[in-house]
Amino acid sequence: MKDVVSKTARDIKSMKVRGALDIAVAAAEALRNSVALGKTPKDLAKDGAKLKYARPTAVSLPNAVNYVLEVVEENKNLAKSDFKKKNLEQIDSFISEQKNSIARIAEIGSRLIEKNDTILTHCQSDTVEGIFIKAWKDGVKFDVVCTETRPRHQGYLTAKILKKNKVPVTLIIDSAVNHMLKKLEVDKVFVGADAVLANGDVINKIGTSQVAVCANSMEIELIVATQSIKFSPESVYGKVIEIEDRGSKEITSELKGVRILNPAFDVTPAHHISKIITEHGIIPPAAAYQMLRHFKYKIENE
Repeated sequence: MKDVVSKTARDIKSMKVRGALDIAVAAAEALRNSVALGKTPKDLAKDGAKLKYARPTAVSLPNAVNYVLEVVEENKNLAKSDFKKKNLEQIDSFISEQKNSIARIAEIGSRLIEKNDTILTHCQSDTVEGIFIKAWKDGVKFDVVCTETRPRHQGYLTAKILKKNKVPVTLIIDSAVNHMLKKLEVDKVFVGADAVLANGDVINKIGTSQVAVCANSMEIELIVATQSIKFSPESVYGKVIEIEDRGSKEITSELKGVRILNPAFDVTPAHHISKIITEHGIIPPAAAYQMLRHFKYKIENE
């Protein structure tokens, strides 16, 4: 029998599945498969634990797993056939909500793009791409500047997707951000997020905080687009999110004897962020705590 959970965990860890929302959906779908196979709540909990530790920084992963396990806990006293049916219905609804959130954020975020804007983005975010594509299809003419985003070059994916959708796009090296913000007269910066903390700080691909510092020094607003599932409930209680180290081989295997550090994410402080777009609307970073108070209950006990 194919072990979907183990395969999904490997795919998440290796970044075959990437992007916080895609990770959440993949985890929920893997657990849905376990439910469909008739696994017990105890076995489902083991599957959930295996998935949770695939990538430590993507908060959407434990949030999605916790949601499914809470559903299982609520339904555990139902008859076997009802247990499976109810779980599958609720998991399907959850997955549908997550997938639909991109279109909702695109609808909201596209209204922030104005005619002739030049917008810089860092890394690859399906959510940010959705905003750009929606605005372009709505007839707003603007240009996008992508960083290449070393060491895995996610910016190349962003550039390819935008080009495919006829959005004018320019690719730059990461270290040219400060120079290009000035030279290209960038109006706004849009980035995604892998986690949003209770104090409004945002964890995203390494280099985001440097982009934010440069933008802030030029009074260019930095806008974060992300789903509510990426808000960290544990941060309400002061838990620090582990910053994943991807290991040296992604950078080079040729410099023997040289210490190589490869952090995958960094933290952008709330005071460098102008607003956060979610599927529920636009909030200031300072409102992250209030949103977490609400959605912590939704994710853990709904």
